[in-house]
Amino acid sequence: MAKHRYIIWAALIAVLLLMHSAGTTRANEPMWPRFRGPNGSGLAAEGQNPPVEFGPEQNLLWKTPVPSGHSSPCIWGDHIFLTGFDKEKKELQVFCIERSSGKIRWSRIVPAEKIEKVHSMSSPAAPTPTSDGKHVYIYFGSYGLLCYDYEGNEKWCKPIPIPSNKYGSGASPTLYDQLLLINCDQKTDSYILAVNLHNGETAWKRDRPMATSGWSTPIIWTHDDVEEVILVGSRRVVAYNLKDGMERWWIGGLPHDEGPVNTPVLGNKTLFVAASYFGGDPDDPAKMPLFDSFIKQYDKNNDMNLSKDEIPPDLVLFPRLGPEWTLTRSFPMFDADENGLINHDEWKGADEWLKARFSGRENMLIAIRPGGEGDATDTHILWKQKRGIPQITSPLFYKSYIYLVKHGGIVSCYNAKSGQLLFMERIKAKGYYYSSPVAAAGKVYMASMLGVVTVIKADDTLNVLASNDLKERIFATPAVVENKLYVRTVKHMYAFGE
Repeated sequence: MAKHRYIIWAALIAVLLLMHSAGTTRANEPMWPRFRGPNGSGLAAEGQNPPVEFGPEQNLLWKTPVPSGHSSPCIWGDHIFLTGFDKEKKELQVFCIERSSGKIRWSRIVPAEKIEKVHSMSSPAAPTPTSDGKHVYIYFGSYGLLCYDYEGNEKWCKPIPIPSNKYGSGASPTLYDQLLLINCDQKTDSYILAVNLHNGETAWKRDRPMATSGWSTPIIWTHDDVEEVILVGSRRVVAYNLKDGMERWWIGGLPHDEGPVNTPVLGNKTLFVAASYFGGDPDDPAKMPLFDSFIKQYDKNNDMNLSKDEIPPDLVLFPRLGPEWTLTRSFPMFDADENGLINHDEWKGADEWLKARFSGRENMLIAIRPGGEGDATDTHILWKQKRGIPQITSPLFYKSYIYLVKHGGIVSCYNAKSGQLLFMERIKAKGYYYSSPVAAAGKVYMASMLGVVTVIKADDTLNVLASNDLKERIFATPAVVENKLYVRTVKHMYAFGE
């Protein structure tokens, strides 16, 4: 009997040790737990060395078809979490991929009553999931917040009204300690919300009266025994107390016609914020083509007017502003008398409107030191730059440099300490950029919308190491885990490694 008892106790202890070991293993598993990895930095863990050259036929580990969506991979251990949207069925999806094989472990449908309206270049599945190693947390503007365990069981949900945001939701949830944070900037009644990780109940909610719209994801800044939630919005960047959401400090002067998309980054005890109006740098804005040369090419009936059916539907008028800025889409801006034709005077009027809209504006990349209180605009900005600032992509702090990439394939590098511009050059992959740069092993990876991932050496001069064409559009930001690069395109999830 004693021996039997001993065997039972030994088995019980073994099970407990195994459970403890499994929990510890999960906590120490490789991870890229949110948009742009740890705290939104875009930086891989030390020692990671993903391939420089890769593609559909080179260094490909696996390739898995995935539903349409712009969310970036959220990774923990052998799990990759993504969201998607079935346009025909109008269904929101959450799914989990086995990282080692590319096999889809499970997928779930989110029962949204109504799908939010989004920008033509965006998706109702744009926000990236986040995870704590036990659960995955999802945000859809069309539904709200959800929590699943790693087997795909829903643990809780928190419906949130669809934001009144003309371009749709884009901010991803941020997880820290026992709170889940989401930016709900919109045309009216903007706010930041913090909920309890365990049940989704509201911990605190703070109105953002100065914010008109925005798509920036919050990050956490811990310094001097203070935990701050940093959120960039229209007009200003604000720091909130993590515990209760009370505003601690703010810096003004940011672009204000529409809220920024960029997420800030931290480095060397400094906060770096990028924000830009659309249309290029202040000293080199987007320009209208000359009417005389334009009409010679497209005026089919030679009446010195342009009708909508004379214009190719995919003709992009302002390439710097993005592929959605076609002339047919912008036609009402030109057709002042609404007669269905654009004449010379209307073209000139649109040109003058565009110049007036760009005049007096200021794009900016600013470095902010910690310790602000109240209005810190005049006291805590270390330096400010105005050139090469992207409208969409987020800055990258790496090896004492700040890297930026913007539409047109323009790459800029600043000295993070002094703000000195080290280079601003155009790479071969021009096009548009919606994916933010990431870094690993002394290399910076930048993915263009057309599917070209450029790899440059992290240095103070531009040194392109490789240009990898995946031949599929890319809107999501890549992830780096265990020497492997994970890239989501509009059709597939790719894993690359040597």
